[in-house]
This record gives sequence, C-alpha cells and structure tokens, in this order.
Amino acid sequence: MEFVDRQKEFSRLQAALKREKPQFIVVYGRRRIGKSTLIKKVMDFERGDIYFLADKTAEPSQRQLFSSLIDMSIEGFSMANYPNWESLLLSLNRSISHRITVCLDEFPYLVKSCPALPSILQRLIDDKKLKYDLIICGSSQQMMQGVVLDSTEPLYGRADEIMKMKPIAPTFVGQALRCDAEQAVREYAVWGGVPRYWELRENYDSLHAAIENLMLTSEGTLYDEPSRLLQDEMRDTVQASSILSYIGNGANKLSEIAARAEKQATDITPQLSRLRELGFINKEVPFGESEKKSKKGLYRISDPLLCFHYRYVLPYRSLIELDNSAAVLDVFKKTENEYVSMVWEELCRNHISSQGVDGILYKLASRWWGSYYNEEKGEYIPVELDVVAESFDGKHLFIGECKWQEHIDASEEISRLQKIAKGLPFAKDHEIHYGLFLKETPKNAENARIYYPADVMEK
Repeated sequence: MEFVDRQKEFSRLQAALKREKPQFIVVYGRRRIGKSTLIKKVMDFERGDIYFLADKTAEPSQRQLFSSLIDMSIEGFSMANYPNWESLLLSLNRSISHRITVCLDEFPYLVKSCPALPSILQRLIDDKKLKYDLIICGSSQQMMQGVVLDSTEPLYGRADEIMKMKPIAPTFVGQALRCDAEQAVREYAVWGGVPRYWELRENYDSLHAAIENLMLTSEGTLYDEPSRLLQDEMRDTVQASSILSYIGNGANKLSEIAARAEKQATDITPQLSRLRELGFINKEVPFGESEKKSKKGLYRISDPLLCFHYRYVLPYRSLIELDNSAAVLDVFKKTENEYVSMVWEELCRNHISSQGVDGILYKLASRWWGSYYNEEKGEYIPVELDVVAESFDGKHLFIGECKWQEHIDASEEISRLQKIAKGLPFAKDHEIHYGLFLKETPKNAENARIYYPADVMEK
C-alpha cells in the first residue's frame, strides 16, 4: 500500500532533524498507527542512521542486539563489552564521525527491562554532548505520556518534539484502498484510520472476505486486536473490555453501563475517563448542552474496529470458535447499512465542521435529541437531529439529516426538518440552513442541498 497522508508529521520530523543541534524526539500512539513507518521514511540509512526495534527480552540481550546492529555501520563495535546502556550510548557517541539519527522503537520494552534507562538518557541529554539525534517511540500511550509529560519523571521537559500519532483522516481511505467514495465509507466503518488495518484489508478481494478472514476466525490477525490494544494501556483489561462490550451492545448511559456491570457509577467513571483519553470511546451530549452539566450524556465507541469487534465478534465468539464464521458474517450483512449509518453520521458532522457551508464556518457539529413544539398538534414531540452546528459568529444554524439507505424523498425530508426547526428551543434568532447527507441520488432533489459520499470523503 502506498504511503498516504502524514505529510504534516513527516515535515515536522524532517524539520526537527535539520536543526543545528541534535534533537531529542518522542513519537507515540496506539499500535499499528504508522509510527515506525513514518520514522523510517525520515531516516537516512545510507548516512548511517540506526533504527532499533526492541523486544521483550532481558536487558543484556537488548544491549547485545543493539550493539550488533551498530556493528553493521561501525565495524567491530559489538566486540566490546557494554555493562550498561550508558556505556553503550556513550561509546556510540565517540565512534561516529558525523551526525546521525538513532531511533529506539518500542521504548516501553526497554524501560521494562531497565527502569533506569530514562535517568540515563536524562544525563546524556542534559550533558549536551550527544552528536546524534535520538528518537524514542512506543505504542503504550500511557507509558510514553508518563515518560515525557509527567513532571516527576527524569525525561520531563527534555524533548525537543513530542508527536502523538493519530489515525489517518477518513478522506484518505479511498486513495489507500483504491475504491470509490461510497465504498470508502463502508471500509472506514470497519477499519477506521489505522493504516496497518488497511494493509491487511488489501490482501482480500472484498470487504466481506477481509472481515471473515481477519476478524471472524480465531486465527484471524485482528481477532484479538482489542485485547492487545487494552493490554498496551491498562492493568485491568477485564473491566475495560466489559465496559466496551456493554457500550457496544446498547448501554450508552452511565447508569445503564453501571447497572450491567453491577457497580456504582463512581466505580466505573475512572475507566470511562481512561477509555476516552485513549480515543476508544467518546461522550455525546445534545447540541448546546454542557458536557459537565448535561444529564443526557451518551457513551459511544469511537474507534471503528473496536465498535465492530464488540458488536459482531465478541457476542458470537462461540460460533467463531466452532468455525461458523459464515453465520456471523451473515448477521453483519443483514445489519450492515444500519452499522455503516452510525459512522456515516459522524463523518457528515465532521465534514460540516471542517469545510463549512457557503463560506460560513461552523463550530463542532453534534447531534441533538429532545422534544420540539409541534404547532399543528399543539404538543411537544420527541425527535433526534443528526447534524446541528452553529456558526462562529452565532448568526447561522445548520441542521442536517443523514441517510444511508435507498429511496429517499429529498423534498419530504427538508420539509420535515423545516417543521421541526420552527419548534426548536435553540433555533430562534438564527438564519437556518438545511442539508441532506445521502448515499445516493434521491427523488425530488431540486432546491435541496445534498451531500454525497464523494463530497464528504473529499480531501
């Protein structure tokens, strides 16, 4: 698969490595997000740059592996005995004749085998005599954040650059998988913005074949991926996985999650907060309400692969273990449009917030649910709006409806939105703009503002 996006991160790393003095750079993010690929793209191995991928072996073994790697560039380097990391790194510093870049990937493994390593690096960095750029990289977000952002840790305040790698924007899925915009929405709904998942998907002729072979078989590469992600970040993965399972199967309120866990809400709040920090879940509140004060908050799994796992893999694990993946895949096929529609809504909200409408810039779009006053019936009627956003100047309000289905009548949908808008408590004193986000061309599309997958997934 071609290297897509990451231009911003690539340029940032490249600029750092061109500075006059050697740099200490920290790169971190969830597994498979593309950290190592990016770093290796920036490094110059013909110049003698050194990329070391740590493993879970003991400290002496790690040092020996590292010195053997250096030996490929500096003949005879591994013949010496290095009793600790400090002697090894200082010897490397003395042995090089020009500035190079050294990357210690999976840094948490090194720290686990040698807890003193951050203090050793602190001394070397503070001494300001290193002749090489040093990059440390790791998948454990919790550990990597602690190393450089915790004021009690040795390396706090030493990094010249700290880069947290995030998933690639959904607008690049189509380019990476060479598919049209509608298919890109479907693909993103399963794989999200994690490039390694896209690479694995490329090995199969269809989305369904990839799902069946990667996630719906016990030997599948991504069958246990959520467990590995949680193990990178948490000691108590059982409770975290249980919470994700409850949310993935319809328990979205704090009280509902607590009830299923048979715990007090205060007991699970720390885990919910941690899952939010990691980007695995988010908390929604209706448009216009404060997240801290609103009592209508809903928790949702924000990571597509985790969402898929806890909806279609974990509940049917017994069938999968019995090699009946076809039955589970059939469950997905029957509910695929409903599942994709949830992701489609989020993509549409992000589109309005990032692109604006007719030159009007909007704040973050969100859903709204509540009751509006229906003048014809003279009563309040419950309703949910998929996309609501207010302009930065407070004068405009955008209201949109998202549909991932066929046979839509655009005129009817716009009329319904207009009727609802008249009774919305927050719509007064705004110029209201309406829009539909549709999978395909509807009936009566004249005079309706319509966004299709090609619009939403454009770069």
